[in-house]
Amino acid sequence: MNLGQAIVETLTNQSILSAISSTIFIIFLGYFLRKRGVFGENFGKILTSVVLSVAIPALAFNSFMQPIKPDTFKQGLGLLIWGIVIYIILILVTPLLYKKEEKSRQEVMAILTTFGSTTFFGIPIVGAIYGPEGVIYSSIFNIGYRIFLYSYAYIKMSGLKMESSNIKKMFINPIVIATFVGLFLWLIQGSMPQVTVPELKNGVATGEMTTVAFYRIDQTALWLAKPLQYLSQLASPLAWLSIGCTLGSISFKEAASSKLSWYYSFNKVVMVPLLNLVCLLLLNATGILSLNYAAIATVVIMMATPVATVAAAYAIRYDREAVLTSNASLLSTLAAVIAIPVWIAILGILNSAGLF
Repeated sequence: MNLGQAIVETLTNQSILSAISSTIFIIFLGYFLRKRGVFGENFGKILTSVVLSVAIPALAFNSFMQPIKPDTFKQGLGLLIWGIVIYIILILVTPLLYKKEEKSRQEVMAILTTFGSTTFFGIPIVGAIYGPEGVIYSSIFNIGYRIFLYSYAYIKMSGLKMESSNIKKMFINPIVIATFVGLFLWLIQGSMPQVTVPELKNGVATGEMTTVAFYRIDQTALWLAKPLQYLSQLASPLAWLSIGCTLGSISFKEAASSKLSWYYSFNKVVMVPLLNLVCLLLLNATGILSLNYAAIATVVIMMATPVATVAAAYAIRYDREAVLTSNASLLSTLAAVIAIPVWIAILGILNSAGLF
């Protein structure tokens, strides 16, 4: 397939187009409703709390309610390794992007460039495009992200030693708990007591029988799985509405006057995902780390996200370039809304061209 055919195939793929259009339309709906006053000043924060405490944990847990396949396991292991390696690389490389800035500002911008909103912004988009497979991959990839976000980023931003309260945040978190419980159950299902039940596909009986681990509620207890499915389906629309609502609450004119924020946004949504894509393509080509299209695409999309909420909170709490961080948050969010659909199209074109 030549490049022209690959482009046409990608741009006419209804599933990709619908995911892109849904993201953009719902974000701008949130923006419009905030500007019109339908959404109050704190409504975005309320939506964010619902997404992070209920919807995304349900989405993460549900994604592991499926058979374990050798290829999925292999891809997940590769993503776990890369998810740790890439953050070490970024921690070392990102300060070089801001070497002209004074040391304190350089540290802040490097951390904001390293850590994106992978959970709140990335997972809903990945899930909308690549389904449960993408959610599994993104959840596993995020393990390294959370380790460094709650340790390295906290220490650098606060100037303090690691506190026990922050270690607690790292583990006593609904998303982390749901991810690790789901991952553990997914990995051990073959060695657990098995039951034979009528097979369900998307909640509908296929007429066949299947044997699964007793806790596979998607097959053995649909009455319990269904509420979790409904909650997980809230993740994308509520996250996108909240993003739009947040955009509608910040002064674009003030943020746009910051040249460093524009430069940061370019680094965050273009350079960081590009670095990941190039490295993964090279590792794939050499056979050092073989990842499939969905796994590579998941990483690139997750890394093209704007400022991480927790990293921004560190900056504001410890008065480390708080105004600059707020401006960078707005501009990088706008940039991500534009860049992520472009990245999705580029990834689709590369896949259709047979590059991975």
